[in-house]
Amino acid sequence: MTTDLAQRTMKAAVVVGPGQVEVQDVPRPEPGPGQVRVRLEGCGVCASNLTPWEGPEWMTFPTPAGGLGHEGWGVVDQLGPGVSDLSVGQRVATLSHSSYAEFDVADRGAVVPLPPELDGQPFPGEPLGCAMNIFRRSDIRAGQTVAIIGVGFLGAILTRLACEAGATVIAISRRAFSLDLARRMGAAHLIPMDDHYEIIAQVKALTGGVFCDRVIEAVGKAWPLDLAAELTRERGRLIIAGYHQDGPRQVNMQLWNWRGLDVVNAHERDTAVYARGVEEAVEAVLAGRLDLAALCTHSYGLDDLGEALDATRDRPAGFLKAWIAFP
Repeated sequence: MTTDLAQRTMKAAVVVGPGQVEVQDVPRPEPGPGQVRVRLEGCGVCASNLTPWEGPEWMTFPTPAGGLGHEGWGVVDQLGPGVSDLSVGQRVATLSHSSYAEFDVADRGAVVPLPPELDGQPFPGEPLGCAMNIFRRSDIRAGQTVAIIGVGFLGAILTRLACEAGATVIAISRRAFSLDLARRMGAAHLIPMDDHYEIIAQVKALTGGVFCDRVIEAVGKAWPLDLAAELTRERGRLIIAGYHQDGPRQVNMQLWNWRGLDVVNAHERDTAVYARGVEEAVEAVLAGRLDLAALCTHSYGLDDLGEALDATRDRPAGFLKAWIAFP
């Protein structure tokens, strides 16, 4: 009886209040028509979790079992009716939303197969695919000057891709570790993100007074967004990659109008587009263009999810990306 019960339940993280998480035994989800159940190997920890973790007024507790986790990967455990192009035991990345748990269910279109060459490596498909989609919408080409504001996991990938495309990258970030990482990713210029006007002056000098063809804001806060507009040249493109969820924004529309900026909110919501980005990320990793070992730096168990979230907030030395590992 005990064994039968264990086969029908799983461990899942439940956020029960601001800064409080419990690991509970809950029923395993069952795949419906066109769905796939995945036994998770891991799930990346996203900075977008931090605002719900803090407990804003709009947040409802407790969260669903496994809730907030949306960067999962693992092996197919069970196929729902109508799914015939995957097999049990096949390794996949998922675009699902309850992956701080041992099992999660996703629609077939939200599951991306992973090749055997990636076995044993963490693969948070959702943010990797997000980075590829942002890069595509940034329209970065050889000879351009590109400023990237905020070199975390996303900014580091975009730095690498922009340099690979032949652009000159100016990396602007708060931590010395992030700037060193940007240098290793190919950035030509490194600027500490401290003094607003000093940054503008440095970028102006580096670009002969015309500023940047492309500026990617990858922080999700008001000041970096304001800074991004200041660094974008006339008829340049400002790309918003940061996830702004802590309130409304006021922008300098006079500046945006005067410079005739193209502004791209580069977040995708179409599952098919997301999945295409994940497939492109698989290809980039296989080709050696992206190094997962350098990007996924800190691993935690499910019982330590709170610690992983705190590390994502506080960013200790050498931290870039946390992920939850399942035994």
